[in-house]
Amino acid sequence: MREFLATFETFFNNGIFYYAMFVMGSYVVLTLLSAIEMNGYMKKNSYVNYREILVSPLAPSVSILAPAYNEEATIIENIRSLLSLHYGNYEVIIINDGSKDNTFQRMFDYYQLEKVDFAVNYQIQCNEIRGVYKSKLPSFSKLTVVDKVNGGKSDALNAGINVAGKDLILCIDVDCIVQEDALLKLAKPYLEEKYQVIATGGVVRIANSCKVEDGKLVEVNMPKNLWPRFQVLEYIRAFLMGRMAWSRLNGLLIISGAMGLFDKNIVIKVGGYDDSTVGEDMELVVRMRRYMYEQDRRFKVVYIPDPLCWTEAPGDLQILGRQRNRWTRGTIETLWMHKDLFFNPRYGILGMLSYPYWFFFEWLAPIIEFLGISIFILLALMGNINWEFSLILISMVYFFSLALSTIAILFEEMSYQQYTKGGDLVKLLLAAFLEPILYHPLTVYWSIKGNIHKFIGKNNWGAMTRKGFKEEKKTEEVPQQTTTI
Repeated sequence: MREFLATFETFFNNGIFYYAMFVMGSYVVLTLLSAIEMNGYMKKNSYVNYREILVSPLAPSVSILAPAYNEEATIIENIRSLLSLHYGNYEVIIINDGSKDNTFQRMFDYYQLEKVDFAVNYQIQCNEIRGVYKSKLPSFSKLTVVDKVNGGKSDALNAGINVAGKDLILCIDVDCIVQEDALLKLAKPYLEEKYQVIATGGVVRIANSCKVEDGKLVEVNMPKNLWPRFQVLEYIRAFLMGRMAWSRLNGLLIISGAMGLFDKNIVIKVGGYDDSTVGEDMELVVRMRRYMYEQDRRFKVVYIPDPLCWTEAPGDLQILGRQRNRWTRGTIETLWMHKDLFFNPRYGILGMLSYPYWFFFEWLAPIIEFLGISIFILLALMGNINWEFSLILISMVYFFSLALSTIAILFEEMSYQQYTKGGDLVKLLLAAFLEPILYHPLTVYWSIKGNIHKFIGKNNWGAMTRKGFKEEKKTEEVPQQTTTI
């Protein structure tokens, strides 16, 4: 028995060591690729005059689709943000997905809505659209509100696509605060890339503790709550060091559901969003990519490092856990639905690199880590641990994680440097020191829980309660005398 345990420990240590080295090696490669891509983008972007895009007749028209379900806390300022974007030809479509609170009533009153005759072309299946509304006020002529039977975010976006009248669709979470020049920057690749661009995305940042007035971000602050602060670091690392690298490889599998600009024609051809998955953002991009491969068409999915969108991150551990649980289930669903891509040379980098990477390092990594910790504890209790080797391995992983986060902070400081107040950099570095100890174990736990929930058939979305920006916003004044439905 003792001989078996010694052999098992050797096998276990070697397996964990080589897997950890392989994961860390992949992170190093992605970091280098991201640095190259970001450097090239910033050099090229320094010569860009976005006013030319603003007035250009060649700039693609855009329909902004924002599903809203029980968003009364932030709905008015969020619509203000969308209506104040700097772009020429665009419309804003808010899809009220059967809200049970006062979301629709607040929009109706504030924007003086009235129901209009609108022949909906149901190119994509969705739940019943009860009515299409426009504002009576000329200043809100770009706004359209769709009221429909509840069907979830994917179904709401499909309804918006059926109503959209522009070339591109910007799918966005209605709770986001969008930078005024976001559309200009997202649309630019559609004008300049050699191959057809089917989707673009930008960096999403955390708006907790930031100051918002009239739907605009007027002051960037580091979150006061520790958990959103960890997410600031996590988002910087994921967007600036992960998705930028995959964009350079043209192997990006996900455009954040918070904000992504898509070719409407391609979205319709692939059937729109799949409402059977909770990871609709990733699944749509994968389906669009494989469609282009199957049509033998050259294409690109582009990611840019500009901080274009700010969103409220969960500050409560229970809500944060639901979010990460859902992300895990969405990843599993997408990987399973497209399992025929696995090392399939027909799909180029999608089948040979992107899909396998997500399979081994995004889905399996938390499972392997959990099993490794469990086996380590079991061997320790049985007195069969090489403590010298284990401490070296643990230290190596910890300091690599710290180095990766520090480099991510360096990327942030050398690019757009959103956090400029005294002490912000120190707070981020402190979060980097604490994250592997306090935050990362929780993300592993939520991932394991998501795997369990997926395989026992527990597929609910999970409530996402938001506080909104009440502390920062001024008292709302309705433009004209309110009316009732």
